[in-house]
Amino acid sequence: MPTSPEPIALGQRFPLTIKRLDINGRGIGYFRRKITFVTGALPQEVVIAEVTAIHDRYLEAKVHRIKQPSPDRVPPLDPRADTVGGLELAHLAYPAQLAFKRDVVAQSLAKYKPAGWQHYRLDATIGMADPLHYRNKAQFPVRMIDGHVQAGLYKPNSHELVPLTDFPTQRPLTMRVITTLCGLLERLNVPIYDEKTNSGIVKTLVVRESFATGEVQVTFVTNSAKLPHKSGLLAGIAEQLPMVKTVMQNINPGRTSLIWGNQSQLLAGQPYITERLLGKEFQVSPQAFLQLNPTQTEILYQTALEALALQPGDTLCDAYAGIGTLGITLADQAKLVRGMDITPEAVADANANAKLNGVTNAHYEVGKAEELLPKWLQQGFAPDAMIVDPPRTGLDKAFLQALHEARPKRFVYISCNPSTLARDLVVLARDWRVDWIRSVDMFPYTARCEAVTAFSRR
Repeated sequence: MPTSPEPIALGQRFPLTIKRLDINGRGIGYFRRKITFVTGALPQEVVIAEVTAIHDRYLEAKVHRIKQPSPDRVPPLDPRADTVGGLELAHLAYPAQLAFKRDVVAQSLAKYKPAGWQHYRLDATIGMADPLHYRNKAQFPVRMIDGHVQAGLYKPNSHELVPLTDFPTQRPLTMRVITTLCGLLERLNVPIYDEKTNSGIVKTLVVRESFATGEVQVTFVTNSAKLPHKSGLLAGIAEQLPMVKTVMQNINPGRTSLIWGNQSQLLAGQPYITERLLGKEFQVSPQAFLQLNPTQTEILYQTALEALALQPGDTLCDAYAGIGTLGITLADQAKLVRGMDITPEAVADANANAKLNGVTNAHYEVGKAEELLPKWLQQGFAPDAMIVDPPRTGLDKAFLQALHEARPKRFVYISCNPSTLARDLVVLARDWRVDWIRSVDMFPYTARCEAVTAFSRR
């Protein structure tokens, strides 16, 4: 009688051949017919995997040793790649990263199988000539470490902070501002948040810079409305960081996984900075959404505009509009632009940006897309064209139903999550043919993938 194999144990090591990467950038292999996700492993590699977690249907592991490296393996971009998030693909050659991101779309389609998915045209990922220092924003927790105020990123799956004064995907100016702010907080003895005791004041530093103007925006996220030594802090910023045009305080009390609280107040300067995209100017307030990679944002939007093929006199709905970048860019080709976003600050920016650019035929409202679109349709709004750029959760069922009823002639979907894109395509494929899907690398050295889908009505 055959004996059962020994149960798999934590820390167990075994050789494993890696077949491909999963959507999170982990290597995939099979041990005793059980799928095994190996952090740090690449396709075509043979590794000694060490089990780190055991689940009913799969294993998690890390690389103990590489027996046969991939031809696409390169020295890690940064020695901290294994200890902080945001550099999952630091060991993978950039051309292979681009191929992976196209494959992420393919994997998602194969999982959800929307109608005709095997025949969708998946274009090559559009990459960057220089895939470094591309992020225009940093949100770094602040903690006291060894008696010093430090800001940085957490180790994966932990709240252990890794202090950072430079980072390969962040702009050098952003990092200089954060480092200077930490020095000011320390010199002034401003109380820093302690997560264990839920005491102290400053929790997070949020810094955003404009690629076009060099203006910088700073937000102190605090545990209470109090900000001790505020006048000294503002004086230090004015003296040492003259590029900072906005200083904001956001109040987010207590232990929470959310970075932002509900209440903000302007401490100094103007409430926005200005960015330029596709020949237009856009003011951006601290909590408003703007793509994090302005260089690739223009390429992403140009791809979307190509897919939309707006016709003169079209009425356009700009859903999940953020600060109005897409709709305002298209307004001179459209009869009317109407858009929505759930963030009041973003909608205020969008309407101000329309005025800033001399656009009189675009209007934005605060609200959920799945609630406003049905309401607008009942009021007689009939969009000829629709462009959507939803969050990672994708499109709500009520929005999909309203889109089905609206029947616009032209439709484009910008997705930051291929899984929810593929899920939504199951529904959308009833009304639309997919002409092509083109991924754009907005976040080099990470597993994140952005994609534009062009449709034709059935």
